[in-house]
Amino acid sequence: MSDTLWGLPAPQIDADLGEAAVTMRLDPTLYPLEVIYAAAYPFIARCWVVLDRDDAGRVSVVLTAKQAATAEQLRALVGEFANELLSSACRREITRQNRALIESVTTQAFGGAMGPPSLEELEAFDFTDEPFDDPLGIAQSWEDKYRKKPRDEGEGEGAP
Repeated sequence: MSDTLWGLPAPQIDADLGEAAVTMRLDPTLYPLEVIYAAAYPFIARCWVVLDRDDAGRVSVVLTAKQAATAEQLRALVGEFANELLSSACRREITRQNRALIESVTTQAFGGAMGPPSLEELEAFDFTDEPFDDPLGIAQSWEDKYRKKPRDEGEGEGAP
């Protein structure tokens, strides 16, 4: 039985409720393939998800419940999938709109906020400075902290 999703026009999304599965056909101009992938991913724990393309070019999504499901539960899967489609499409659009900002922040995080030092900064840097004060020995390497102490020269010799 073909059913529209609560008044949504059938060319964008329509669904067939079967005995154990639900099949949805999606318009790829409204929901690009990457949005459909992102929407389908949360369902793989409780459903077998199969994606296909029909003769009309629409993307077919088949959700088969891993455990027995009633018609109402299958209808709920359709509604959850429709919500996840909207959420994925929204996340994709926010990412697209903020791409330059995301790239800038990521670049600064990996490269450091100040960027690499210039040659003048490296020339002016004093490499002869004494190491910083570390009274608790926190900056000490594991090897320095736990290495075996050398024996004193006279220790152990001549002892009965």
